[in-house]
Amino acid sequence: MNRLIIPLGVLLLLLSILLAIGIGAVPLAPDDVWFALFGQGDEQVVAIVRALRAPRVVLAAIVGAGLAVSGAALQGTLRNALAEPYLLGVSGGAAVGAVVALTLGIGTPTVVTLAAFGGAGAATLIVTALARFAGGRAEPRLLLMAGVVVGAFANAVILVALADAPPDRIRGALWWMMGSTADATWDAVWRSAIALLVFGGWLIVRARELDVLALGEEPAVALGADVDRAAQRTFLCASWLAASTVAAVGLVGFVGLVVPNLARALGAHRHRGLMVVSALYGGALLVAADVAARSIRSPIELPLGAVTALIGVPFFLARLRKLA
Repeated sequence: MNRLIIPLGVLLLLLSILLAIGIGAVPLAPDDVWFALFGQGDEQVVAIVRALRAPRVVLAAIVGAGLAVSGAALQGTLRNALAEPYLLGVSGGAAVGAVVALTLGIGTPTVVTLAAFGGAGAATLIVTALARFAGGRAEPRLLLMAGVVVGAFANAVILVALADAPPDRIRGALWWMMGSTADATWDAVWRSAIALLVFGGWLIVRARELDVLALGEEPAVALGADVDRAAQRTFLCASWLAASTVAAVGLVGFVGLVVPNLARALGAHRHRGLMVVSALYGGALLVAADVAARSIRSPIELPLGAVTALIGVPFFLARLRKLA
């Protein structure tokens, strides 16, 4: 791996955050943003930066990093470059839990987070069970197919949950399902940061297991790995990491697909380096997508999930054609 990839990623992420904070209804110069972050300068500028824009931009960076690390781990576990939380039904399961909590009127941040974790865990178990039922074991190809089915089922459950909900809750749930950082707070930033450190950190620490799994089942067994148990641990941890992003900003797809593939193209192949690079560039990508979401049709804000889908779907089709 080129030694410059990580420093360049850090620089790109920091620059994207600094520039993104300056973009908005009131444009701010980078030096004004920098001083305002430390509470210096005009009081109005400080309030705009520290209370409104900084939480939103930092949350986008953390969520992008979490989705990218989750996608890299899932791709390594399933040995499939097209795997990612959104396509595997993990994000859909997390969304079911969170939307049900919202439609029941108990959508406090803590409840939504716990419901998202529960939904992601249930989706993971269902995907694994379906794959085993279809083929006798959780093969990567069957897991991917089962994930698509569970994702479609999750969308149906969400629609049923919203069928008789009050109009104000329906609007809130639908906007949340499409992804948005508009309501970002520092509390949400800290919750997401802790989830990224815990689950993302665990995945990075256990990266050698992913290196072994990526060799294939027979070589991994020959090296003494418990393939099923290692795959299940990684799958569940990556799912919970994805759930934390859903709880924070709603459904945002394809970041976990695009970024790990770009990281490999940049020369990151071993999973520890791959996940670190993915975290940096995933954060920068989602910060840029968030800026596009609030700038393209300003003052109207586009759903963040729609912007990432516009990037991810053509990429998915290109990769699918290359792998076919």
